[in-house]
Amino acid sequence: MSPFSILLIGLAMSTDAFAAAIGKGVAMGRPRLRDALRTGLIFGTIEAITPLLGWLLGKAAAPYVQAWDHWIAFVLLLGLGLHMIINGVRGDEHDEPEAQADSARSFWLLALTGLATSIDAAAIGVGLAFLDVHIGIVAAVIGLCTFGMVTLGVLLGSKLGEIAGKRAEILGGIVLILVGAGILYEHLQHPLA
Repeated sequence: MSPFSILLIGLAMSTDAFAAAIGKGVAMGRPRLRDALRTGLIFGTIEAITPLLGWLLGKAAAPYVQAWDHWIAFVLLLGLGLHMIINGVRGDEHDEPEAQADSARSFWLLALTGLATSIDAAAIGVGLAFLDVHIGIVAAVIGLCTFGMVTLGVLLGSKLGEIAGKRAEILGGIVLILVGAGILYEHLQHPLA
């Protein structure tokens, strides 16, 4: 997997966290840099750990599905991409930033939100277990991209609003589908690779 593909995965994985961070920024009103960095660190750390866990799960299953690994990676990326696009188009009607304003700074609330937005990163880890890729580098890139995007999302939350966050999630879904198609295309072009 090329460094550019790894960067695209990192950016795509950070878009749902970015959308959530915009909501957190709105709920915080005028967030301070310290609050944004703290939120980014929590989300980035969780987002870096979950692909490692998914990768371990995928490696355990790898001997049983090696002939289909490229299809599994493609289907997982396609499914995650479509899920992100649907969520971005549909929106979250149940979000209530005003009701969350008092507890938005809570570590556990941030950690739970970070975990909820990182489930897709665990699935990416499962898919990457079937490819020749260094999971530590991918996890670090995902974590750093998420840290940066969440920090930015919190700071800009009150200015960008929810619309930009949903558009970012749609874009992230499209990127995941394209990366999955690239993996499948590369394997079908070079089946022994």
